Amino acid sequence: MRYYPIYVNLRGKRCLVVGAGQVGRRKIATLAECGAEEILVIDLAAAEACAELLSHPAVVFACRPYETTDLDGRFLVIASTDDEALNWRISRECAERGIPCNIVDQPEKCSFIVPALFTQGDLTVAISTGGASPALARKIRQGLGEFLGSEYGALLILMSRLRPLVLGLGLGSPANSTLFRELVNSPLLEALEQADTARAETILRDILPATLHGEAAGLVAGALAHAGA
Repeated sequence: MRYYPIYVNLRGKRCLVVGAGQVGRRKIATLAECGAEEILVIDLAAAEACAELLSHPAVVFACRPYETTDLDGRFLVIASTDDEALNWRISRECAERGIPCNIVDQPEKCSFIVPALFTQGDLTVAISTGGASPALARKIRQGLGEFLGSEYGALLILMSRLRPLVLGLGLGSPANSTLFRELVNSPLLEALEQADTARAETILRDILPATLHGEAAGLVAGALAHAGA
């Protein structure tokens, strides 16, 4: 089965995680990192193991069995339990309410699956095998880690800070697109990889309109600071 890839904004959203074992805790951490407003965690015995996660202001822990009312107001649900009957129940009840639901490692019970993720700052690369082989997805992710060095995250920081400056010039979409393509296809990535400040600044000034030349040093410094973090 081929899934439709999508990135979801969790800010201001309330999520539910049932089961806080090792895998469940990873899911909780990712939801928290992505800005969920509240993450209700239900588990009968994992409070001590969740101690670090519970320090996050968005995480609320309940040491009790799952109840149908736990779905009230939830935007997204993840279940990571070893109780097959409970997993099916959560899956069915989410489907009845139209709530996206993931049952860990059981795609037949899911309305969405969670891909293997490679992250570097705001750079996120998702790898999915359609649920057929999570192990292969993880292997591919590890390979990406060897290929995508910290310079990619640095370039993304630079581009994210440069973008509003360029758009503010009012050059129009065709000119903006041409400029952004020229930047990402230039030797700028190589200069950032080598922490060659002077070369990176020169590349920026060669490509950017003259009105933005004064921003080059700050943009490069900010990007390299991120790469060294």
